[in-house]
Amino acid sequence: MVIEPEKLVYICCSDIAGQVRGKGFPARDLEKRRRFGVGWTPTNVMINCLGRIPKTPFGPHGDLFLVPSDSPEVVLDFGDGTPVEHWLLGEIRTLEGEDWDCCLRSFLRRSLARLEEEMGLKILASFEHEFHLEGAEERSGDAYALSSLRGIEAFSAEFIGALRANGLAPETYLPEYGTRQYEVTLDPAPALEAADRAVKLREICRAVARRHGFRASFSPLVTRGVAGNGVHIHFSLQDREGRPVTWDPERPGELSEAAGSFAAGILRHVRALCALTAPSVISYDRLKPHSWSAFWGNLGLRDREALLRICPYPHAEDIDPAPCFNLEYRASDAAASPFLQLGVLVCAGLQGLREKLPTPAITEVDPEELGPEKRRELGIPDLPRSLGEALDALEQDTMVLGWLGPTLAQVYLQHKRGELGMLEGKDEAEVCRLYAEAY
Repeated sequence: MVIEPEKLVYICCSDIAGQVRGKGFPARDLEKRRRFGVGWTPTNVMINCLGRIPKTPFGPHGDLFLVPSDSPEVVLDFGDGTPVEHWLLGEIRTLEGEDWDCCLRSFLRRSLARLEEEMGLKILASFEHEFHLEGAEERSGDAYALSSLRGIEAFSAEFIGALRANGLAPETYLPEYGTRQYEVTLDPAPALEAADRAVKLREICRAVARRHGFRASFSPLVTRGVAGNGVHIHFSLQDREGRPVTWDPERPGELSEAAGSFAAGILRHVRALCALTAPSVISYDRLKPHSWSAFWGNLGLRDREALLRICPYPHAEDIDPAPCFNLEYRASDAAASPFLQLGVLVCAGLQGLREKLPTPAITEVDPEELGPEKRRELGIPDLPRSLGEALDALEQDTMVLGWLGPTLAQVYLQHKRGELGMLEGKDEAEVCRLYAEAY
């Protein structure tokens, strides 16, 4: 009897650790798996980026379903006889078919639904990804240089082709400032789709890099002293009809009243948000002064060290600024799930809209130059200086905990405290190595 290779399909979720985990089954069973998917276990959410479960509130109890979402499938078929990779993003449901409290994709979906229901607003978003390509040639002086793309041409072409083949609309691809560091961006999309695309992009990048003998890592830091990898989140507001409503040339920073309140909601809770958007031990080695990364909780005009950057737009008579005008949140990286990152930004922005918060002070200089007294006057907080400090801030912010809900809040804090405990006492090089391997 000749054995015929069986095609497999995987249903996956992006979890608290920023990892994509799931289960597979024969591809021939895909249609009958559409409704109930595959069995899942609550404690799976407690697996950290190091592959361990230091502690869990669920123990061995409970059952869930991991069910295919409406996001298009990912198929990596390179047409050369190598195995085809086929997977779907899913959502975690209870046995009754309800959203599970710790499903991050449904958390984002519900947050967006509340924003539209209460304020008549939608979000257009895009994630800006930086990654380190181990195996690429390392040469000093190659920051942003064309020479950094030589030797990886086949990888680059196939990576961008794989993105496009899976409907991800690549926008830019470039060598970044760091050694063997690259950046890739996608066209803006409705927020839930943008987060789906962010998850898919990272896994496609890792898969294509492996085919070419490289290893792609989106870790916030691969080596100390080398530029870290961020995931900057660009977003703008639209009304129910899809018309852009972020730009108002008559207001400070050209931000509309709604966009100003949305930004104010984020800045009010930014210390707690950092625990969710920059959630690794080494995330805080990136968030330092003069490193082209966020260090203060400020709204900056075209400032790449502001937490929230008001982005530029082309000044030409034949271009309408409104569709391209956006904000960029910079205290984020790939140690977090895109669903949770964008979900909590939406919750914070919605709260700002509910309270009709005024547009925050817009800085055009480094907040360090303002001095502590002026920063306090303008309401510009310091960002947390460590993951532990960020988790403390989250634990003390009852409003952010309320957005998460009691179960997800408990699970998240326990998960991240466990990760901190596992890394305690390890030297810096080992911590970087573990995160580089994980991401």
